[in-house]
Amino acid sequence: MRARKSSSDEELNHTTIFPPQTRRKGIGIRKWLVLSESGQSHLEDIGKHSIMKRTGLPARDLRVLDPIISYPFSIFGRERAIVINLEHIKAIITATEVFVLNSKDPAVVPFVQDLQNRVMCSNVAAQRATEGFDNDMEVTEKESQESPSFHAHHGSEKPANLDISQLPHLSKDNSMPKMKMKGSSPMTAVDVAGAEGTMMLPFEFRALEACLESACRCLDYDTSTLEQEAYPALDELTSKISTLTLERVRQIKSRLVAISGRVQKVRDELEHLLDDDNDMAEMYLTEKLVSQSLDQISLSGELDNDSINLHDEREEETKTDGGESLTTIKPNIEELEMLLEAYFIQIDGILNELSMLREYVDDTEDYVNIMLDDKQNQLLQMGVVLTTANLVINAGIVVVGLFGMNIHISLFDGVPGQFWGTALGTMGGVVAIFYIAVGWSKTKGLLA
Repeated sequence: MRARKSSSDEELNHTTIFPPQTRRKGIGIRKWLVLSESGQSHLEDIGKHSIMKRTGLPARDLRVLDPIISYPFSIFGRERAIVINLEHIKAIITATEVFVLNSKDPAVVPFVQDLQNRVMCSNVAAQRATEGFDNDMEVTEKESQESPSFHAHHGSEKPANLDISQLPHLSKDNSMPKMKMKGSSPMTAVDVAGAEGTMMLPFEFRALEACLESACRCLDYDTSTLEQEAYPALDELTSKISTLTLERVRQIKSRLVAISGRVQKVRDELEHLLDDDNDMAEMYLTEKLVSQSLDQISLSGELDNDSINLHDEREEETKTDGGESLTTIKPNIEELEMLLEAYFIQIDGILNELSMLREYVDDTEDYVNIMLDDKQNQLLQMGVVLTTANLVINAGIVVVGLFGMNIHISLFDGVPGQFWGTALGTMGGVVAIFYIAVGWSKTKGLLA
């Protein structure tokens, strides 16, 4: 028994104890910069399913923002969010927040700062407009209380019974766009700003404008940098053709093609949005959120017997209309259309500058080809002249060879003057034949 116990103790001592495995990091967790509508930002590790739950986006829309997979530039709206993939900007915009990827990228940092400044400045303007509107309302209330005619006409009227606590406050502070009551309808800070005579964009449009502004600024900077390098290099190429200048022009042309493709993609995406009113209507996130809250309040306050009759009437209308679906009220897209058209014109101007640079490059290439063709023609002419000279000299060599034969003739018995006359006559004949050949080539247009 003791031996068995000792053997069991030895087995326990020899058993290997594996260390506890570290838990793997959640798949799809990325570091997002979350910017709220109050201008506050913080970094947050958010998983794929969490971002889908917070934004209401499907998985296929999140693949557009995947930095590993290359997707074309795109801007599209969904029920609760706007997805933006432009240049270095990969962001998701909701009615209250903006989620930005790669926030530590040096190209993205200026965009984040610009977005924060825009949001905070607009919040200050909205707060001032709200305070001014409150002061005006207090003044009108005091005047109405003092005037007896107001009580005579409006004493029996009462505002509609709405529970303000049921309205979701879209912001946590007094910035944008907290709800106010104007009679029986809710009033946002946008309406307050409109009452003050100023135009205030919703939060999602301010974020969208910052994204478009950053993309346009990046493309404009690349275009201006390329122009500053291209025009001097092209001018140098026209004055002096060398291997170094040709290599510089080749690199400039490849950069020009790449930048033109990027600008054209952004322009096509903006043009696609401007042509489709439904896509622009999907981007009104704040209005959809407010309308949903109002629908919930109206449905909770209208639970009476008349709802059954209204339901029957709606069924009869749908049957008579041929089974058409109920149409939803679309917001006025003029506000977003003006915003997109402004940046469409800016992108179109950048594309025109690139097209002008492309035309200048093509003109320079044509000029260089003409110069090279002229040099080639000069070389061909020189070859014709040298070939003619070679032919004439060979004719003189034939004459010399004839006189060099070992045949006795009377000319060999002459004085030295006859030798020099024969030699000089042969050389003069060769030169005369050469000039005759060159003159004939010029008359025929073979030589310039």
